[in-house]
Amino acid sequence: MTDSSVPHFHNDIGVARIRIGVSAFQCMGASPPHDHPHVFLDMGAKDEIVCPYCSTVYVRDAGLAADQSDPPGCRATSKP
Repeated sequence: MTDSSVPHFHNDIGVARIRIGVSAFQCMGASPPHDHPHVFLDMGAKDEIVCPYCSTVYVRDAGLAADQSDPPGCRATSKP
């Protein structure tokens, strides 16, 4: 899916909000082949941001690591 050092997140389960442990990332909408253009989002000093393509609200959660999400499983990983 992705080999970038910038974390990519998807919303395959269709929830309104996803908590993540980073402030800068890429939203890909859903997993390929149903993804939208992978858009880079940066919350800056804010605690949340809305993806302009899929309207998923991402909320920064300092209690999560960069590779974690809540609900779990929303971080895209590279193919082996």
